[in-house]
Amino acid sequence: MGTAPTQCPSGITANFHAKFDSRTEFSCSSFPSTLNLSKLNSHPTSKGLVNKIGSLPDIDDLFWEKAPTPILDVVENPTHLKSLSIKELKLLADEIRLELSSTKSKTQRSFKASLAAVELTVALHYVFHAPVDKILWDAGEQTYAHKILTGRRILMPTLRQKNGLSGYTSRTESEYDPFGAGHGCNSISAGLGMAVARDIKGKRERVVTVINNTTTMAGQVYEAMSNAGYLDSNLVVILNDSRHSLHPKIEEGPKTSINALSSTLSRLQSSKSFRKFREAAKDVTKRIGMGMHELAAKVDEYARGMMGPLGSTLFEELGLYYIGPVDGHKLEDLICVLQEVASLDSMGPVLIHVITEENQCSEDNQKKVTVEKQQEGLSLNDIYSFSNDGHCRTYSDCLVEALVMEAEKEKDIVVVHAGTEMDPSLKLFRERFSDRFFDVGMAEQHAVTFSAGLSCGGLKPFCIIPSAFLQRAYDQVVHDVDRQRIPVRFVITSAGLVGSDGPLQCGAFDITFMSCLPNMIVMAASDEDELIDMVATATRIDDRPVCFRYPRGALVRTDYPIHGGSALEIGTGKVLVEGKDVALLGYGAMVQNCLKAQALLAKLGINVTVADARFCKPLDIKLLRWLCSNHDILITVEEGSVGGFSSHVVQFIALDGQLDGRLKWRPIVLPDNYIEHASPKEQLALAGLTGHHIAATTLSLLGRTREALLLIC
Repeated sequence: MGTAPTQCPSGITANFHAKFDSRTEFSCSSFPSTLNLSKLNSHPTSKGLVNKIGSLPDIDDLFWEKAPTPILDVVENPTHLKSLSIKELKLLADEIRLELSSTKSKTQRSFKASLAAVELTVALHYVFHAPVDKILWDAGEQTYAHKILTGRRILMPTLRQKNGLSGYTSRTESEYDPFGAGHGCNSISAGLGMAVARDIKGKRERVVTVINNTTTMAGQVYEAMSNAGYLDSNLVVILNDSRHSLHPKIEEGPKTSINALSSTLSRLQSSKSFRKFREAAKDVTKRIGMGMHELAAKVDEYARGMMGPLGSTLFEELGLYYIGPVDGHKLEDLICVLQEVASLDSMGPVLIHVITEENQCSEDNQKKVTVEKQQEGLSLNDIYSFSNDGHCRTYSDCLVEALVMEAEKEKDIVVVHAGTEMDPSLKLFRERFSDRFFDVGMAEQHAVTFSAGLSCGGLKPFCIIPSAFLQRAYDQVVHDVDRQRIPVRFVITSAGLVGSDGPLQCGAFDITFMSCLPNMIVMAASDEDELIDMVATATRIDDRPVCFRYPRGALVRTDYPIHGGSALEIGTGKVLVEGKDVALLGYGAMVQNCLKAQALLAKLGINVTVADARFCKPLDIKLLRWLCSNHDILITVEEGSVGGFSSHVVQFIALDGQLDGRLKWRPIVLPDNYIEHASPKEQLALAGLTGHHIAATTLSLLGRTREALLLIC
C-alpha cells in the first residue's frame, strides 16, 4: 500500500490511503507564494528559516498602521545592540513592546509572558554573543521578543500559522535557537549538556538558560540543577519570576520585594571582586582544615540566605550560586549583573533570580482570548456551539459538568490536574469541590503516582492530563498504575491534532502507548454524549485503570443538553449507519468525519456502514466479525499514530482469519511525521483525515480513482 501526494488548489498536500493508478490523467493547479523570499533568503540571520517557512504574509498584513520604531528598524540582528547606549536600549525595549502589541492585535495571541521578558531579552542579547553563546528558553511564550531581535520580525504576523513561525524556539527555524522549547523544564538539562560538551572540546562559549515559575514545578529542573552543582560547569540559569502561583491564596500573601538594597546586594553578589574574595576564602579554610571549610560554608550560606528572599538557599543547596532578586525591568541592573557573570572564566553554575511583571489584560479581553483559543483549537467541525453568554461550548465544559454531576452523587471522586495551565472549565469543579481538586502544575509524573495513592486510599481519582504531557509520565503509568492494577481514571485531553500548537502539544501517541498496557481499558468519545457516558463508565470501574480521550475544541452539536451519563458496557461499539458496500469503523472524534464521508459517498450511490468503536481495548469482537462478514471493504479511521486502534483491529481480524478471503482492509491514521502548526482544518487535510480523504480512499478501493482525485481537489 502506498501514499501518493498530490498538490491541490489550496496548496495542501493530500495523503491518499490507497494506491492509485499512476497512469490516471489528472492535474491540479497550485497558487504561488504571495511574496518573493529571495531577499530574506540572502540575509545571514535567516539561516534555515526560509526552508521552513513557505510564504510571507500578505502586504496588507505586514504594513498595518502602527507607532514608529526607529531604533528597532535598524536592529536586524543581536550584533546591532552592542553599539547602543543604555538610553537607546530602553527606547528599544519600549519599541519592542509596541511591536508585540501590534502583532498581538493582528494575530489575537496572548503575549503577556513575552511582554514581561522584553528587558531581560534585550539585556541577554546585549551582553552575550548569540549564536556563538547559547541562549535556551524553557517556554516558547517568553521568546517572541527574542524572535524579533534575531531576524524574524517581518514574519511575526505568521506566528503559529501554516508555514509561519513556530510558537516555540526551533532548531530548524533559526541558528539563534540552539534547542527547541518543549513543554518546559528541559533547558537546564540541555544547557548543562552543551556546557559539558564545551568543556570537553576546550571551547569558551557561554550557555544561558531561562526558566520560569511554571518550570519550577517540574522535577527535571531540580534533577538538572543538582547535576549542574555536582559537575560545576560554567552555566547561567535565569529564573524569570513573574510571581505566578498554582494557588491563588498564596499570591495574596507577601511577594519578593525589590528595592535599592536588594539591587545593591545583587550587584555585589555578582561582582568579580566579591566572587574572587569568596573563592579565596574557600581556599584558605581548606588549608586550615579542622572543619573550618565546612563551618565557613555554613556561615556563608546563612549570611547569603539572610540577604536573599525566602527559599533562595534551596538553589545554594543544589550547588548553584544564587544572585538576586534583580528587577527584570531595570536594564542597568540586568546588564550589570549579566556582564559580571559573563566576565568570570571559572564561576560554576549560577542562578540569577529576575523579578518581572506581566501586563494584566482586562477581564473582557481575557474572556475573548479564552474563547478564541477554544475556537482555534477546534479539531473537526465547522459548527460552533455557544451558550447564551456567547461562550464557545467545548468538550472540556462537557467533561467538567459531567464530573460535577458524578461528584455530587459519589463523594469519593477527586480530580487531579497536571499540565502547563489549567483549562478555565475546571474552575467550576474547583469552586464546587475545593477540597477534592488538586492542581499539581507541570509535575505530570507526580500527578500519576499521587492519583495511584489516592486510589489506594479508597478514593476515585480522575487524573486529567493533556495527551502530549501524559507522555512524560509514562513510566509512572506503567509501573505505579497499570502493573499494580490500580483504578486510576485517566482523562486525556487535547487528543489528536491541536492546530497552532503544532507537533509540540499534538496528542498523536496516547492510543498507542496506553492500549499496549495489559490492564488498561482504553476508550475514546466521538461526541459530547459519549464523553458524558465515559465519565459515568470510568466512575464505576474499580478493579483496573481506565482512560478515555477527547479532542481540543468546540462541541459537535449546537443544542448541547446537560444530562447525566449512563455507564457503557465494556468493550462494545455501535453501528450508526448501516449499508452494504463499505464499512467505516471510526475511533473517537474521527467518527464524525466518517459520517461526513458517508454523506459524500451516498451522493455517488455507494452504501456505507459507519460504526463507532468506542473501545480500543477491549475490542468489540462481535461488531468486528459482523463488519468483516457483511462487507467487502473495511476502513478503520483514527486520529492517532501507527500502532494504535487500527493495529489492534488488524491483529484480531488477521488471527481470526478474516483477511484470508475477499475482505480488503485499509487503516487511516496520522502520517509517520510531525505535522507542523497550522489551522485545524489545514492539519487534518495534511494528515489525510478529512471526510473527503476518507471518501477518496473508499473510492480508490472501489476502482474509481478519478472520482477520488476529484473529491480531494
